[in-house]
Amino acid sequence: MGSLLSAEETAENQGDIQGVPKKMASAPITVLISGAAGQIGYAMLPMVASGQMFGPDQEVIIHALEVPFGEVPKRLNGVAMEMQDCSYPLLKGFKQCFTDKPEEAWTGIDYAVLVGGFPRKKGMLRADLLQKNANIFKTAGECLEKYAKESVKVLVIANPANTNCRVLAEYAPKIPKENFCALTRLDYNRACGLISSNEGCAVSSIKNMVIWGNHSKSQVPDVSYVTIEGKGKLLENTERAEYYTKPTPPKEQLPSESPAFMEVVQYRGAEVIKARGASSACSAANAGCNNIRDWVLGTTGTETVAMSVWSNGNPYGIADGIFYSFPCTVADGKWTIADNFTPTDTVKELMKASEAELLEEWKTCQEFLASQ
Repeated sequence: MGSLLSAEETAENQGDIQGVPKKMASAPITVLISGAAGQIGYAMLPMVASGQMFGPDQEVIIHALEVPFGEVPKRLNGVAMEMQDCSYPLLKGFKQCFTDKPEEAWTGIDYAVLVGGFPRKKGMLRADLLQKNANIFKTAGECLEKYAKESVKVLVIANPANTNCRVLAEYAPKIPKENFCALTRLDYNRACGLISSNEGCAVSSIKNMVIWGNHSKSQVPDVSYVTIEGKGKLLENTERAEYYTKPTPPKEQLPSESPAFMEVVQYRGAEVIKARGASSACSAANAGCNNIRDWVLGTTGTETVAMSVWSNGNPYGIADGIFYSFPCTVADGKWTIADNFTPTDTVKELMKASEAELLEEWKTCQEFLASQ
């Protein structure tokens, strides 16, 4: 099943209908989105096509990737119909792709956002989830290696995101490790949203929120350096310092009757599922767009954002060989781990615990893949 319109037809029609020039300032960016018919993919596609990922003047071609069985192709075709009906001026092409014809999906892409993965089901251990996704991301890595450009940049959203990203990078050795990233921007956004609500300030006024570690319950939301424009440092101007800095209590004490900041951020995804009966699709899609946007367009000055990036050579003593969330600045399409933060002893201990979890996850995947 192919795309409803070719890239050329889409561009021509949208230029005529919307009054948008048929030739933009730069060549279109081609982005692959896996799991495109799922909830996150469905939420993300309009954001990409409307300019929220690559900027308001950048044309895009989307390769929408899905599995070729069951009702999935039918759903993806319905998504394609809607994308056509939205008549986005920036959408130069929308191509339906399936995993049984990988060359159609992976060839010629500039970016890949990997949303599709095996979801965690009731009763599954994290090790089970790691093993289920290990083969999926091994195959994806092999496709990157065989078909994609060496310059492609890849964001992993499917959980367990950090270790899925590690597997992916392992099987696409031609692509620099710096071109892979796992999503902790969602945790960063959740933390900033919570601070905004608590402090009665605009989200845009919050700077230097830091997420250390894994996109899991071991993550470390760290407000030690947060400033709020016009109010100074958060912890110097609040009577609730303990609320913001108190570590998550032992597992047997969860959930707390009055959870502190770290716990709220760490367990936010679970709370969303309880409330709406489904996962955080819209906020995850938005965070993915935010992550890629900053990777493409850069961050402002010394302002940092959370990115789970290759840990080798980091300034915080975290082990090499994993994808770990650090405060990063971005310029000219390249991220840099900011080295001007000084974690407290309590935070350092939590950071090492998240490191240990990531090392164990990678070991679990290595052993599983070696046994296949």
